[in-house]
Amino acid sequence: MGNFISTTREEQLEMLQEIGYDSFQALFAGIPKDVLLKERLSLPEGCSELEVSRILAGLAAKNVVFPHIFRGAGAYHHYIPAIVKNVTAKEEFLTAYTPYQAEISQGNLQSIFEFQSMICELTGLDAANASVYDGATAAAESLFMCIERKRKKVLVSATTPPEVLGTMKTYCYGRDTELLIVPAKDGTTDQEALAQMLDDSVACFYVQQPNYYGLIEEARTLGELVHTHGASYIMGCNPIALAALETPAECGADIAVGEGQPLGMPLGFGGPYLGFMTATKKMLRKLPGRIVGETVDQEGRRGYVLTLQAREQHIRREKAGSNICSNQALCALTASVYLSAMGAEGLAQVAGLCTSKAHYLQQELAAAGYPPVYQKPFFHEFVTECPGDGAKVLKMLEQHGYLGGLLLSGNGTGAASRILWCVTEMNTKAEMDELVRLLKEVAEGCN
Repeated sequence: MGNFISTTREEQLEMLQEIGYDSFQALFAGIPKDVLLKERLSLPEGCSELEVSRILAGLAAKNVVFPHIFRGAGAYHHYIPAIVKNVTAKEEFLTAYTPYQAEISQGNLQSIFEFQSMICELTGLDAANASVYDGATAAAESLFMCIERKRKKVLVSATTPPEVLGTMKTYCYGRDTELLIVPAKDGTTDQEALAQMLDDSVACFYVQQPNYYGLIEEARTLGELVHTHGASYIMGCNPIALAALETPAECGADIAVGEGQPLGMPLGFGGPYLGFMTATKKMLRKLPGRIVGETVDQEGRRGYVLTLQAREQHIRREKAGSNICSNQALCALTASVYLSAMGAEGLAQVAGLCTSKAHYLQQELAAAGYPPVYQKPFFHEFVTECPGDGAKVLKMLEQHGYLGGLLLSGNGTGAASRILWCVTEMNTKAEMDELVRLLKEVAEGCN
């Protein structure tokens, strides 16, 4: 992005005169005097560029950047092609926000349209919106697309990631909606329990694919069961896994949502991340936010328009399905550039590497004394037993530059723990072997 060049005092006065004022005091004359500052703020003196650079470098040095990452649980360390940053760092993309004068912003609208189109290709569903804040928000919003007058209860699988489930509970509390948890059995959704909980009052059922433990749910069977009872079926998806698994459309999903962070966005404390939402044609008008469409003008030239705006700013508040106010345009563009750069073959290769490398590490960890908890198909995350205090094990790994898996149970009491590991295409065989060697030493010390 170009450097910021401040205006001079003369330029400021010229702008004031242009709008009919001769001073800043005159510009703010309408503000009550009792709220105006009587004296300047007590701020420290400004710093030189060199001094600011050193201060920022010192702050950045407090961050711990691990060279070896084996943790996922919702945010994933993938390779980002150089072209992604090269394109999205252009000033016209960085500074453009949301298309309030939509049809004037043809470039912005086209970027959103391309994003929607690619997400539809990934999921196999008919329509996508202009994205939402993050995957958890998208999942929570999807529940209320399904609520009807006689169907106001929502079911959610216990294998849903905790942060997604927490966001859902917050939304449901605010809208006085009953949310029930469908229990898990051996790491995946208990189908018998789901069948017993489904009735005429259930609006929808939500399941994550792959689920929080990295396991592959029997998504097609779950969808058939849900539809048998007249409820809607929602799938939360990892977009990288969609290159290897059945699409939500093939599984019978009415709505598919997910976190788009794996599509070209680096790991970041607090984001920004990217939620995506897709639905069948039947559910199209219930999608929150915006939908960009393609059309032609009077001269037959291709153009883009805001086809649907189902938010309270554009329609009557009582008719609005959501109050989502951002289309996450820059993050959506990032995902689009990433998908364009990778292509179908590249995305499938990433998914294949994630899967094969994760299975290799699982086998090696089992041989080193960290057996898998679940004997079921998985994508690139899996849970293992830990023969000792998991918190201490992970701390030991950190001392060697390894960000280990996420501790699921065992909190420093010395009891056996369970750890959720993640492997992506970024993990090499050499670092996996070194991880196993370090963990083997710990396991031998526990025996």
